[in-house]
Amino acid sequence: GFVCKRQGREREVLLAAATGADAREIATRLSLGEGTVRNYLSSAIAKTHARNRTEAARTAETNGWL
Repeated sequence: GFVCKRQGREREVLLAAATGADAREIATRLSLGEGTVRNYLSSAIAKTHARNRTEAARTAETNGWL
C-alpha cells in the first residue's frame, strides 16, 4: 500500500543523502520533487530527535538522575 511505498521512498532518500547528495541531486536521481525530498529528510530528523530524547529520559530515570 501507500505506507510501504512511502517508507521505501524515504529509505531511498536517506540512503542518497548519506552519500552526501543534496536535496536537488536526490530529487533528480529519484524522480521526486525537491519539496518531497526535503519533507522526507525533515521527517527523518524529527524522528531521530524524538528517539534521542526518549532514550535520554530513560537513561536518566534508570540512573536516578530524575
